[in-house]
Parts: sequence; C-alpha cells; structure tokens
Amino acid sequence: MSGPGSGWRGRASQRPRGQFCPDCGGALFFDYRGGERPPACPGCGYVRVRHPGVGVAVIIRDEAGRVLMGRRAQGRYAGLWCIPCGRLEWDEDVREEAVREFLEETGLEVELDGVAAVHSNFHDPERQTVGIWFDGHVTGGHLHPADGELSELGYFDPAAPPPLAFPTDALVLRELAGG
Repeated sequence: MSGPGSGWRGRASQRPRGQFCPDCGGALFFDYRGGERPPACPGCGYVRVRHPGVGVAVIIRDEAGRVLMGRRAQGRYAGLWCIPCGRLEWDEDVREEAVREFLEETGLEVELDGVAAVHSNFHDPERQTVGIWFDGHVTGGHLHPADGELSELGYFDPAAPPPLAFPTDALVLRELAGG
C-alpha cells in the first residue's frame, strides 16, 4: 500500500491531513481504494468525517422582478454568472456573513428579509457546501463590482438567466420564476 511520502498521488480531498488519531494518538488507517471510507483509527474507533462548508447568497430583485447577478472574474468559473455569494467564515453568523459578503462583492448595503432557499451543492466534489439563499432589499451603497471577485453586475429575468457558474443557482432561479 502506498501513502503520503511514498509517491502516493491521490486527489487532494483524499490525501490524509494527519496520520495519527487526535483522540488516542494511534496510527490512522487510510483506505486508498477510491476514497469510499474515511480515515479511521483501529485502536479507539475514531473516524475522521468531512463536513460540508456553508455558502450564503442574497437575492435582490429590481422593480421588474429581475435578480441581481454577478459575472465571476477569476478561477475556473470565470466569465460565468452567479447570485452574489460567499463562504461562511469561522465564528461568523450566517446572516452577518451574507450581508458582509454582498457588500464586498456588489458595493450595496442590504437587509435580509428571510430565507429564500436552502440546497446542498454537489457541483464541486472538493468543496461540497450547503447553500443558504436569503431574500433581501437594498438599504444603501453604490452598485459596482467591489472586491475583484466579480467583473460585472446586472439584473436578469430569473426565467432567462445568463450562463451560470453553479447548478444550484439555476435551481433557485427556476424556483423564483415559479417553475
């Protein structure tokens, strides 16, 4: 069996982050046959389980019912559109994160009106998340791509969106369009 330090070349999500049990200090057993089993300690029974992160997004509509979206400026989703979003940081409330992230990406200050949707995001096997989409309304600021993550902002009919970065945004937009 090969492993870290011996030429093992598995996916990043399957690479061990630590080779010893955090509970008893024993060596963890790694199943390299496809990553179906998480690392486990044969001594005490500890199993390292991966948990998804949390993503947040704010849905803002204009007077015509169109949804504010941003074109991603970087990474593998560059050029594709999304509802402005971000990942929850440690020790931050989901609502505060949604408001902060929206301001950072769009230059707009918002208040949240409630939860619009909650879905599991499986489009990136390396970074699975649970997404929370909030309805909101603008309270201030000036619309502009503010932090470099988005290159362009615009309002779109939820029934006819531009090319999307994330399948779950497509699902949310279909729900908003009544379908």
